[in-house]
Amino acid sequence: MARVKKALNAKKKHKKILKLSKGFYGLKSKVFRAVNPAVMRSLRSAYIGRKMKKREFRAMWIARISAAARMNGISYSKLMNGLKVSGIEINRKMLSEMAIHDPSGFASLAETAKKQLNVK
Repeated sequence: MARVKKALNAKKKHKKILKLSKGFYGLKSKVFRAVNPAVMRSLRSAYIGRKMKKREFRAMWIARISAAARMNGISYSKLMNGLKVSGIEINRKMLSEMAIHDPSGFASLAETAKKQLNVK
């Protein structure tokens, strides 16, 4: 059986990981044994961060809508229920943008929701 040397393949793998560690501090950007766990951790954190970003934006939209709804005399949950019952399908991102940039339009939506639920 012929002897297989792994130097070339190992070098390729190491270079790929070292390239990902650009900008890391100290040995975590230069020495493979220090770089490998740091890169794996950073990739895992980036993956989790992409999921968390969606949650954080949704929470922010809900907070904005809730604040604007309170200004119009209705709670967030009643507003969303009233809009759903009245057949108005508008997502939270657009509602939060309306709350900031078009308060009169948001107020009309709040009034529609109030009428639908008979809230005073």
